[in-house]
Amino acid sequence: MSFICLILSGAALLINGLGLLGRIPGRDSGVFNLLIGTVQLVLAVLAAAAAGGDTAVLLGVSGVFLFGLTYLYVGLDALLGLGSAGLGWFCGLVAVLALFYSAGSLAADPLLAVLWLDWAVLWFLFFLLLARGRAHLAAFTGWAALLTGPLTTVVPALLGLSGAWPAGWGTAGTAAAAVGILLAAAWLLARTGPAAVRPPAEEPAEAPLSR
Repeated sequence: MSFICLILSGAALLINGLGLLGRIPGRDSGVFNLLIGTVQLVLAVLAAAAAGGDTAVLLGVSGVFLFGLTYLYVGLDALLGLGSAGLGWFCGLVAVLALFYSAGSLAADPLLAVLWLDWAVLWFLFFLLLARGRAHLAAFTGWAALLTGPLTTVVPALLGLSGAWPAGWGTAGTAAAAVGILLAAAWLLARTGPAAVRPPAEEPAEAPLSR
């Protein structure tokens, strides 16, 4: 279930990245986020119900809940025009919790720790953009989601589904280096790329992830 939800998250991050770069209309990406968030929450509820009180399983499912709620919130925000500030603060909470998940995974699964660290960075960027009105980060956030999102979700999910989840510090170090390079590329593209579309400075709190 978790690998399927990772693939869905990769699709959502791709769409939201394109939305922030002005390549997809807000309502279009809003509907997509609504669908992804709903499916993830349904899967998470089913997994939690079948966990039988296993705290290790429930810990993993809790991360799926956070992702699903984010995408559901993004979809509702885009379609109903809620204002994005509440969404931004929620993303801030998710970023903090992602650091907790990263630290908790470090010893047993260093690759998962790296993945959670990248998600913490992405959600923190969403927080800065939506809750703190840092409109100048819109293009960087869009490129970061576009470049690192699929790498940290779809790729490990496919490896996991094929029974080849990589373990060890070497793989984690390679993944961390790749994420760092892609974040640097996102920063350069945001500064120099032709697709660097930023929301107006006078209404930063009104810019949803899907815009």
